[in-house]
Amino acid sequence: MRHPSDISAKFITFEGGEGAGKTTQIHILKTALEKAGIAAVTTREPGGSPGAEEIRKLLVEGEPDRWQPMTEALLNIAARSDHVKRFIRPQMDAGKWVVSDRFFDSTLAYQGYGHGLELSRLEQLHEIVFADFYPDLTLIFDVPVEIGLARTGIRGGVEDRFEKMDISFHERLRRGFLDIAKRQPDRCYVIDATQSVDAVEESVKSALLQKLDIKLS
Repeated sequence: MRHPSDISAKFITFEGGEGAGKTTQIHILKTALEKAGIAAVTTREPGGSPGAEEIRKLLVEGEPDRWQPMTEALLNIAARSDHVKRFIRPQMDAGKWVVSDRFFDSTLAYQGYGHGLELSRLEQLHEIVFADFYPDLTLIFDVPVEIGLARTGIRGGVEDRFEKMDISFHERLRRGFLDIAKRQPDRCYVIDATQSVDAVEESVKSALLQKLDIKLS
């Protein structure tokens, strides 16, 4: 078991369908890392840099059929390119751990499994733009579709484009995230997001211990 301060900067991503409860746990993890003496920052996708935030508005607002699937994927990749170059890599180069709400797995799940784009083509696009840059750990928050969408209904706001997509899309999305976890077991860890906030927090800490050999109090 290693202390976080003995390890170089890590990139940790939180993934899952709509209403999975990632945001709360991201801030809890950041606090736990800082308590352990680790400089950490949080971010999100699409977004995370000024340019990427502008693209975010195009993706998460409006009607479900606003974009064709490949256009949607390319917009996400464009936003991610700016995000990585202007925020994620500079923060990690400065020794900070980066905790992100979504990354490439969301592109695979939403545009691949959800909209039916070929997974291998999306993976090739990622490699062209980002080479071998992937998270050190990905936490996949799993929640039944009905529960997740009920949570988003309470949340409200204008960023509801994906929430308005049909139930079958969200079911494919959930299956996609679980399949990604099966395909990438060394990097991914599935968390039951129907648990209490405290129980989910403990699951997150268990993932860090199991996957990165890091124990947080």
